[in-house]
This record gives sequence, C-alpha cells and structure tokens, in this order.
Amino acid sequence: MGIKRRHWALAAAPLALSLLAATGCESTPGARAKPAATPSTPVAGVCAKPAAGPAKAPAGAVTVDPAVVGDLAAKTKSSPPNTTFWLRPGKHRLEPDRYAQVIPKKGDSYLGAPGAVLDGRKTNQYAFGGTARDVTIRYLTVQGFVAPRDEGVVNHDSSDGWVIEHATIQNNSGAGLMAGARQRVRASCLRDNGQYGMNAYKGTGRISGLVVEGNEIVGNNTGDWERRQKGCGCTGGIKFWAVNGADVRGNWVHDNRGAGLWADTNNNDFLIEGNVLEANDGAALIYETSYNAVIRKNTIRRNNWVEGRRYADSGDNFPFATIYLSESGGEPRIRARTDKIDIYRNVLENNWSGITLWENADRFCNSPANTSSGDCTLLVKNTHRCAQPAIATAPLYADCRWKTQRVDIHGNRFVLDKSVVDCTVRCDRMAVLANYGTYPDWSPYQGERVAEAITGKQHNRWHDNVYVGPWKFVAHDPSRILDSGQWQGTPYQQDAGSTFRAGDGG
Repeated sequence: MGIKRRHWALAAAPLALSLLAATGCESTPGARAKPAATPSTPVAGVCAKPAAGPAKAPAGAVTVDPAVVGDLAAKTKSSPPNTTFWLRPGKHRLEPDRYAQVIPKKGDSYLGAPGAVLDGRKTNQYAFGGTARDVTIRYLTVQGFVAPRDEGVVNHDSSDGWVIEHATIQNNSGAGLMAGARQRVRASCLRDNGQYGMNAYKGTGRISGLVVEGNEIVGNNTGDWERRQKGCGCTGGIKFWAVNGADVRGNWVHDNRGAGLWADTNNNDFLIEGNVLEANDGAALIYETSYNAVIRKNTIRRNNWVEGRRYADSGDNFPFATIYLSESGGEPRIRARTDKIDIYRNVLENNWSGITLWENADRFCNSPANTSSGDCTLLVKNTHRCAQPAIATAPLYADCRWKTQRVDIHGNRFVLDKSVVDCTVRCDRMAVLANYGTYPDWSPYQGERVAEAITGKQHNRWHDNVYVGPWKFVAHDPSRILDSGQWQGTPYQQDAGSTFRAGDGG
C-alpha cells in the first residue's frame, strides 16, 4: 500500500539530543496502566453493550442464511445496487479462500440481526472490499479476518461514502477498518485488532469529510508492531494519513498499545472534541507534519505511562508527552476552519508529561531525515524544488519544511500527581523545542535556527491555563529545563494569566 514509515523524529539527529543515564523512575518495565472499566466522562461504552439490530428482515431486504457458506457474497453478487441485506442470527462464513470477500454494489446496505457475526475464521483476509460508494454496514460483528499489515478488513479499498454504525469490528489482523472520503463511523466498537482500529489511508486521492463519532476504540495493536518493526510508525487506535477535514467527536479511546489517535503526514482541518482518551500505552494524540486543528473539551488521563517510562528508563531526555505536535502548526494559506492549532478547555490528568511542540531541524522536503519518504509540504507541489540554491531563499526556505507554528494552548487544566504516575522525574514536562540542525550538508537549517524559531518566532503560545502539581518546562532544547517563573519570564514569556499550584495531587 505504500504506507509511509515514520519513527520518532529525534532519532534522525542522534548527536543533537544526548542521552542521560538515570531517570529516577520506579517502575516495572513494560507495565501497563490498569484497563479502564468505564469512561471517566459521558461517552458511549459501546463494546460492552452494543446496540441490537432488527430482529426481523426489513421490507424488501434479502435474507442471508448463516448455514450456507458464502451466502452473503453470492447474494450480493446476484442482487442489483441499492439492495438491503439482512443477516440472520448466527455465524456467517465466506468461502474458505484467503481472497474470498463481499464486494458490495453502490448503495448496498448490510444489517445484522441480534447475534449476527461475519467470521473470517483466520482464513479470509478481507470482509468487505471493492470500489462501490455509499455502502452501509450496521449492527454487524466482523471478526477473525487476517488482513496483512497496513491493510484493512472492512472497506478494504477505501471507497467513498461508507457508513459504519453500531458495528463491532474485533480480533482481526491488520486494521479493522479502512476509510474513504465522506466516511461516517458512528457508535461502533473497534476492539483488539492486530494493528489499528481504523487506518484512514487512501492510496489515490485524499480523504475528506471524515466523521468518527461516539465509538469505543480499545485494545488495538495486539500485534505490537512497533516492537516487531522498530520505527514503523504503524500502530495505535486510529491512524490518519493525508485527511483533509475530519471530525473526531465523543469517542472513548483507551488501552491501545501505542498512541490513541495519530495524524501523520499532510492532514489538515481536524476537530478533535469531547473525547475521552485514557490509558493508552503511548501518547493520547500525535499530530505530525500536519496543519490546522481544533483540539478542545477532551478528557485525557493516564496516557503514555508505558512508552514514556520506557524512553526515560533508557536514559532518553526527550520530553515525550501525551499530546505530541511534531512539525505541525497553523497555516493560513491552507483552507480550514481555523488557521492555527487551537488547544483549549481540555483536562489532562496524570499522564506521562503534558504537551510537547517539536520540530526536527533536519526534517524537510528532500532531506534524508524526512521519514515521510517522497512527501513534501502542502505548500510545495514539486518536491524537487526544495534543493540548493533555491531552498536557502524565500519562499522555499519557509515552505519546504513543516513548521510547528501558530499553536495556541489556553484554558486547559493540567494535573500531575507523581505518586499516581509512579515516577520521580521526566514525567512532568511541558515543552517547545528543536534539535541542533546537522545534515544534510546542503541544509539551510543547520545550527540553532529552527530551535530559535520554534521557541520565539513562530507564535507558539501557552496562556491562561491551570497547573496542579510539580510541572517543569523545556524550551529551545532538551537541556534547558525551567521552573514556572523562568517559563513566564524573559525571553520565553509563556503562560501569561496562568495559575500554578506546585503540590502534588488534583
């Protein structure tokens, strides 16, 4: 599928970010946070209590018999477009061929009766594929399929206009679900899939108008892909690639191995609102080499305990955080509902660190450190233009790199009790920083240019927040650790109007 590979950006400049020997963390290596039994604020826990489908076939629907192997695929093939299929209670099976799958026609709908399951039996790779638009899947459990890495079980070919509602997609390899333009995923359970709950990736064209609302996204990446293929950047609850316009609202994203939500490479115009993001092994949210987002009114707690602790215990002094913005910022020239990244009215409680704004000085179009290989910013159509001598002058000097800029962090509540997180150092940081630019030898961004820009010149601003607990602040580079007074003072002048209560607890 040509999925772009990514690793933590600091790995591209090992000389720039030195490692320290001790962390002061008292932990059990690899320990995970206790799974959340119920969401902490009102969102739907749909996995435990999935909505029931119609007990009788709707008028005009084609009835599918679980006793007949391949009945669903055969009746889909023989029926006209815009047909409704009602799957009887029981376990439905496809033909025992790895490529056997259902190929819907335009406008087809699939409704599961109570207890209807489409089971791949660890034999079939895909459940629903093909190029048909406007397909609907409701009240159906899809499980036991073995899609390859980076591929998906439902909507395998990323067709447009699909609606997935009140579905349970669980215990599959690869991604439970792919995404196309105008896709709606609502009130569904994406659980215990081998790589992602959903992989929002389209091989040709961009995804726009994506809605992910009221779902429970839990326990995904059972295959532990980051350990199997170090630096693949291919794990988490949901991964978004080049999505232009997404509303991610009211979801419960928890206990995923890796990040909860991860937007990577030229995403734009996201609204991430009213979600509960908790107890994910990695960051709750990564927004990487992307643009323009509103992140508001989310409850974010107990994230990054596993990955943050692992890096700290290894002696890594990089401020891995629960919201990680990597080469991402606001860009007025790219159309969106906002021209910044606006992070406000969120509650972050007892995560491994807070928010990190990062920019890798060596990562830009045509650089060997650009892990989104072959991609360039949305401001430069011809990647080959980003070369000497033109890259050293305007406008390419600015436009050939993804920039962490115009980030506005305000009205949030940050709570840290180190006795809850079980850590003494390196779990308590808010950060804005870059590495020292070193390569390639033709790079115009060498030295401290990028660190100085992200820290003081790119309109990144914290203000009017509430801090409870012993927070520290990192500016410019990992070695520059500040207390709240230094953070608020010259030259940084951050967190004007904010309040600080240093004692542990909430």
